[in-house]
Amino acid sequence: MAEKQRYTREGFLKLQEEYDLLTKVKREEVKKAIAEARSFGDLSENSEYDEARNEQAKIETRIKELEELIRNAEITSDDDMDEGVVGLGSTVKLVNNGAEVVYSIVGSNEANPFENKISDMSLIGKALIGKRAGDELEIKTNAGQVVIKVLEVSRAK
Repeated sequence: MAEKQRYTREGFLKLQEEYDLLTKVKREEVKKAIAEARSFGDLSENSEYDEARNEQAKIETRIKELEELIRNAEITSDDDMDEGVVGLGSTVKLVNNGAEVVYSIVGSNEANPFENKISDMSLIGKALIGKRAGDELEIKTNAGQVVIKVLEVSRAK
């Protein structure tokens, strides 16, 4: 049995949207592309057919991955959150080594450092879980010691 993966409501909805797009739109588009490529004749030297079949394989693989992720998703409810305590789904405003930063705490499959979405399983994410505004903490990372002061905690929008 696969391990449960934690998601925010937003992260889970993105999974479902991608699944719907692939199963309802992309799958049909690739079927049409395969049918059109078949109409060109000899399949042994038909690059359009090969390309369409490769695309179909990628789509079907991703659909299977998404089905597994959705089946094993554990969604964090807003009702489970204490507004003032950092947890999965929180937005945290903090000072990190002197710089003010805003992070969203998300499940590991949702993490995206370019969007300031950090995993609840990352070094900083783990250290922030359970903290409140005003808390200070030191975290040892690969880049050295990080000093953090939590300024504000709210629910992700």
